[in-house]
Amino acid sequence: MAQLKFGVIGHKGRMGQALETAIADAGHELCIGVDAGGNIGPLAGHCDVLVDFSAPDALGANLGAARVAGKPIVVGTTGLEEPHFVMLAEAARAVPVLQSGNFSLGVTLMAHLVREAAARLGPEWDIEVLEMHHRMKVDAPSGTAKLLGEAVAAGRGIALSDNMESGRHGMTGARAQGAIGFATLRGGTVAGEHSVIFAGSEERLTLSHSAENRMIFARGAVRAAAWLTGKGAGRYTMNDVLGL
Repeated sequence: MAQLKFGVIGHKGRMGQALETAIADAGHELCIGVDAGGNIGPLAGHCDVLVDFSAPDALGANLGAARVAGKPIVVGTTGLEEPHFVMLAEAARAVPVLQSGNFSLGVTLMAHLVREAAARLGPEWDIEVLEMHHRMKVDAPSGTAKLLGEAVAAGRGIALSDNMESGRHGMTGARAQGAIGFATLRGGTVAGEHSVIFAGSEERLTLSHSAENRMIFARGAVRAAAWLTGKGAGRYTMNDVLGL
């Protein structure tokens, strides 16, 4: 594989530091690292690919820099909402864009299996998404939990936004059939724990993934960036990287 020059946005964060290590381990080069208050725009043209693990409010400017420079961009920023996905779609008309709530290869395969299970098990099976992260994580549910919830919804042919249940408290009443439940735990230094529970009558199926170190996400993002380089403009996912 040819050596690539990476521009990392959010370079001083936990993921940014892990990315720097993963880039070097894969035989590539860190072209530039930019953090809050910085502007990658003037330097983006010197890089082969951009990787953004910064903040949602910086996404528009970062996508704009990628479009102006004509460079592919990998987006791992979490806490994105509908307006951000509109920005991603618009940018993808001009450059290759790969966005994911999780770059672990194991989670990517797990989401594929979750979708398959949801498609094959009937509506009488209740589905719950459980996640736990370190005490410093600021968004909930996690991007990975939402990714898994979207896999459930896709398998059932429904919209997650219309069927998501989270933050249950007090007299909630009986669980609605077809609901996709979310439970969030925070504490310690947990890198990431995710489970999708399929609860049927007198039986349960649980698909789980444990992240032992955030380097798995960094390595996956570097692999995704290398795969994305040279692709045509469009919207891509980790499923494309793994050929799922």
